[in-house]
Amino acid sequence: MGEFVHERHKPPCALPATCELLLACPVLRSNVNLSRIVRVASCCGVRRMIACGRPKLDRKIARDGAERVVIEAHRTLPPVLRRLRDEGFHLVGLEQTTNSKCLYHFSFRPRTVLVIGHERQGLDADTLALLDDVVEIPVFGLPYSYNVATATAMALYEYCRQFARDAWPPDDTGDL
Repeated sequence: MGEFVHERHKPPCALPATCELLLACPVLRSNVNLSRIVRVASCCGVRRMIACGRPKLDRKIARDGAERVVIEAHRTLPPVLRRLRDEGFHLVGLEQTTNSKCLYHFSFRPRTVLVIGHERQGLDADTLALLDDVVEIPVFGLPYSYNVATATAMALYEYCRQFARDAWPPDDTGDL
């Protein structure tokens, strides 16, 4: 058996400088979901998030993310997404659609906006029409989809896993 010593906080890994991941979401029903998303976004190196409406965080849930992730509030997503595409971002929705791709087999681009949907309605038709790709996470039981914060965490982790292969940890021989 191996010997393990607990380390409370290891320093964060670094994504390559060419990586720029943004999050975009409509008005969410729950400040708890938004706060959980901000916390995991911060863990994944996201520094900027687009949120519709008047986003309000629960700082006990968002923790360090409340200070590290800049949240830009907008009325609707489509105008912002058009501008981000013009700036060279690839727009990827996280949603179950007829032509969505499985997250397992999707290759993210370094400059990506991950667009997440409303907890109940998902992504609206106007937003879906602007996306370059849509990914979904397979569900193996019921209900038919994951909680929005949980799904966002999975997708953000997959983005980081694809680009941080050389960052975790330099002296480890294990694969990501």
